[in-house]
Amino acid sequence: MSVQAEFDQWAAEGKDRGMEERHWHTAKHALARMPVEAGETVLDLGTGSGYALRALRETRDVGHGVGLDASSRMVRNARTYTEDAQLDFLTGDFQRLPFDDDSVDHVWSMEAFYYAQAPDEVLREIRRVLRPGGTFFCAVNFFEESVHTHEWQETVGVEMQLWDRRAYREAFRSAGLHVAEQDTIPDREIEIPPAEAFPTDEWERREEMVDRYRTWGTLLTVGVAP
Repeated sequence: MSVQAEFDQWAAEGKDRGMEERHWHTAKHALARMPVEAGETVLDLGTGSGYALRALRETRDVGHGVGLDASSRMVRNARTYTEDAQLDFLTGDFQRLPFDDDSVDHVWSMEAFYYAQAPDEVLREIRRVLRPGGTFFCAVNFFEESVHTHEWQETVGVEMQLWDRRAYREAFRSAGLHVAEQDTIPDREIEIPPAEAFPTDEWERREEMVDRYRTWGTLLTVGVAP
């Protein structure tokens, strides 16, 4: 199944709102670190419901936000969740970004980058469109060190890129981005039951759940265009 078909189905089932709720646990902490100033342009890759751009408009007075998603159904949904004329939502390909060189101040992506089938090309495109000093904030939950997320590949009908932290840093640098920061953000909002409540329907041992949410959570890699 293609990425578009997979996420068209998710959007039709209302999963975009569910992803928004779950991702927000750690996304809000990553978004708070973005050096966004009033009036700047932000591109959101894999925008889903568009929640990140809505939040940046509300809290940071972003001048123009563009949400790009491979799923036309996700894009249609995102448009219905806001009436803000400064936010645009487009269906498109991460490998061919509809922007001129040096025209975007910041790029954000949450739980989407690993779906890219040519991730190195995507990073080069991001580097192309970023202005000097612009940032790429890449947040993922599916990565090598977070072993309890690896099973997601079995439930998603498209190939996912399972990189470790070092691979992200090396790929960013190869694309011409300086790695300014790499960190893991724990999810402290997911309730973890006491040990005596395990096993649960989803978890065999409490230690596994702690490892997934509290130890690893979300991997954030920040690249800066020179």
